[in-house]
Amino acid sequence: MSVESLIAFNLVLMAAIASPGAALLYFIKTCVASGRTAGLATGVGLGVAAACWTLGALLGLESLFRFFPWTYTTLKIGGALYLIWIAVQTWRHARKPLTDTNRPKGRAFLSGLLVNIGNPKSMLFAAAVILVVFPQGLTGAEIGLIVANHLALEISFYSLFAFLLSSPPARRGYLSAKPILDRIAATLLGALGLRLLVERT
Repeated sequence: MSVESLIAFNLVLMAAIASPGAALLYFIKTCVASGRTAGLATGVGLGVAAACWTLGALLGLESLFRFFPWTYTTLKIGGALYLIWIAVQTWRHARKPLTDTNRPKGRAFLSGLLVNIGNPKSMLFAAAVILVVFPQGLTGAEIGLIVANHLALEISFYSLFAFLLSSPPARRGYLSAKPILDRIAATLLGALGLRLLVERT
């Protein structure tokens, strides 16, 4: 494995992390609604799940999905239902004012973990990137380095954005338009969940 391969992997990952999707949308909402600590914990949960999918791709988990399609379908349906549940709760509480109590870190971490674990397409994406970027026959140390690198990149990205999005101006802006923004977020999250449910692959 070369340094160039790792750099190429990181560039693709950064583009994927920053692209609009369920993970980024949920993270942004958590940061502005629940504060920096909850945002950081959510980001760590998202990062751990994403790194686990990369580990799964490196270990050949896509073969399990190919031979036992029900495992992929079960994960996908579970993730879709969780996104829809988040969407419903967000819509229901759109007009409810925020309290000063921060969301528990453990709960925020678990929510972030579940959002990304419930999207097995992350593993298929990682597998596709890995096949293109890295040579075959990686050692255990190289696999560990790739996974640790992925986790560090995810946490760095979400930490930076947690500090930016949880700033007083961002929070004030969110509070002033909370009912509208929450319902937009709920609609998008619900649409993503429904898309996961109806997609064949």
